[in-house]
Amino acid sequence: MSGFGGMISFRIKGDLSNARRFFDHAKLFALAESLGGVESLSEIPALMTHLSVKPEDRAKLGITDTLIRLSCGIEDPEDLVAVRPAPPRAKGPSACGGG
Repeated sequence: MSGFGGMISFRIKGDLSNARRFFDHAKLFALAESLGGVESLSEIPALMTHLSVKPEDRAKLGITDTLIRLSCGIEDPEDLVAVRPAPPRAKGPSACGGG
């Protein structure tokens, strides 16, 4: 490990269950409340860091139930790309933009 990491945020199509299902397929990004480590971590802010914030206040902040944050650690970039999860398939609204 060397260098520095970065943070990315994105929204998954669907609802909270689609966001949760995303993590069933994540292999390298561990689900964690704090994203401050050097390893790759992830969270659903609506269920974790911002759970105590009223839903209407979260909406004003852009924190939806389908917002996911990934903190990319300082692992080898090849490892991060090699284990990216395949989009989960969901009945009803598609997850991760898949069909």
